[in-house]
Amino acid sequence: MRRVEHVMGFPVSLLIGDEDAVEETADPVFSWLREVDARFSPFKPGSEVSRLGRGELERARISPDLAEVLGLCEEFRIASGGAFDVRLPGRGLDPCAVVKGWSVQRAAELLTAAGVRAFCLNAGGDVVTAGGSWRVGVRHPELADALCAVLEITDGAVATSARYERGDHILDGRTGRPATGLLSVTVVAPSLTEADATATAAFALGADGVEWAASREGCEVFAVDAAHRVFRTAGFPVAS
Repeated sequence: MRRVEHVMGFPVSLLIGDEDAVEETADPVFSWLREVDARFSPFKPGSEVSRLGRGELERARISPDLAEVLGLCEEFRIASGGAFDVRLPGRGLDPCAVVKGWSVQRAAELLTAAGVRAFCLNAGGDVVTAGGSWRVGVRHPELADALCAVLEITDGAVATSARYERGDHILDGRTGRPATGLLSVTVVAPSLTEADATATAAFALGADGVEWAASREGCEVFAVDAAHRVFRTAGFPVAS
C-alpha cells in the first residue's frame, strides 16, 4: 500500500509492506502530520508556536508536545555550543528543525502501535523505516538528478541537511550568518528525531560538524564539505 500527500510544505510518502494493509491504515499518520502543521508551523499566525513567539502564550501554559519539542531544541543548542538555535534575531521562534523529525518519528510510532510490521515513511527526503530491507538514496549536493550514496536500512532513520532545496536556510546560531563548510551532511540514527536534528546541527557547525555528529551515540555520518571532500563513518550502511 502506498500513499502520498503534501503536508508541512513537502511531499510525504508512505509505503507499507504488510500484505494485509488497507488504505485506512495511513489515515492516522497524515492526520497527525496535518495537526502538527497547524499547531507548530511558525508560518501560520494562529499556531501555538507563533503565539508563543509573539508573547501571546505563557511558557507555563504550552502543550506537553510543544514543551517536549522546545526541550529537544535546548538540548541540541547546548550540545552544539550554540550553533543550533531556534531563536535567531530576525527569525523569531522557529523549531522546524526539530519538529519535522520529531513529528515524523511519532507518525512512525503510530504505525508500529497499529501493528504495521514493515514500512518506509519518507518526509521530504528524510526517512524512517521498519521491517524488511529498504534502500534509501542520498542526493548529490550539487546534481539534482544524481545520487552520491545508496543506503540499506532495516530499522532506523536517515536525514540530510544541505543547501540544495532552500539555499542558505541553515544559520550558525553563534554568528547569525549562513552556515559554511559543508555542502551536505547525512545522518543515520535509530530515530528520525535524532537523525534530523543532528544533521541540522552538524551543518550549522560547519567543518566541525562531521566529527561532532559522529560522536553522538548511535549516529553514522556521510558528509561532503565545501572542498568536495567526502567523509564517511565506518558503520554508515552503504548498500552492497
